[in-house]
Amino acid sequence: MKHHIAILFHESDRAVVNHYAISGLADVWRNDGHTVSNIFGTGKFIDADLILVHVDLSVVPDEYISFARQYPIALNDHLRDIRKSTFSSYLLKPHDDYRGQVLVKSNLNCAGIPESFRMKKGFLQRLTARLTGSDSFREPADYLVYESLREVPRKWFRSKDVVVQRFCPEREEGLYHVRIYSFLGDSYTCVRLASPSPIVNDRSFVHSESVEVHPEIEKMRRELKFDYGKFDYVLHNGEPVLLDINKTTGAAGNVTPQIQAMRVHRARGIYSYFK
Repeated sequence: MKHHIAILFHESDRAVVNHYAISGLADVWRNDGHTVSNIFGTGKFIDADLILVHVDLSVVPDEYISFARQYPIALNDHLRDIRKSTFSSYLLKPHDDYRGQVLVKSNLNCAGIPESFRMKKGFLQRLTARLTGSDSFREPADYLVYESLREVPRKWFRSKDVVVQRFCPEREEGLYHVRIYSFLGDSYTCVRLASPSPIVNDRSFVHSESVEVHPEIEKMRRELKFDYGKFDYVLHNGEPVLLDINKTTGAAGNVTPQIQAMRVHRARGIYSYFK
């Protein structure tokens, strides 16, 4: 049976659709014979069997959620707020009794870059003003690691768009590791990236390997009601620590056959919602 799948983007995203991983998944659905429509903003309803909310903001405006819930099946319609302060259990205050290393990072997804990009877009001026403070990071690579809580400058505790949390690294053979759990419906991939840098990302890693996702991370995904997205986590002293959650992941710069195979696998997870 063929289906009509809609993807709900922010109204300003027409020129950047191909920058997102969802565009590659949409190509898989089209190749499988389905119709895929991109919807920008909430001004026009297009009839479809399923809609996936793909609004690249840490806090999704209510009108997008309400719009999506007109459809028979709405994915990610429960994800109003993915700021780190909403899910992290490792946040610190200046006078906490904690003696380990400390990580300072953006409270917003991807260092607040999506909010900065949309600051000129009408109602988001007010939203961004509420979410961001005077101090911020330009990109995730700018996040900071301090040796102790007392070394953290007080300005980071005052900044509305920054969180201060325990630094819980996964280290092995002199390298730092982060596990990337990417999913849609009942299909997922999970890879572990290794880097000499404590801030591990797709630019700093030196090698990767496929791993099984930790059951506790899967449980967190269910509790947070994520249908599509990506979780970054580590195993610190054997325990899973969730670092970041993202519902609008970026596209890979270099699509290797391995990346394409993982993309196809995840894309077909959408069919679990039609059973």
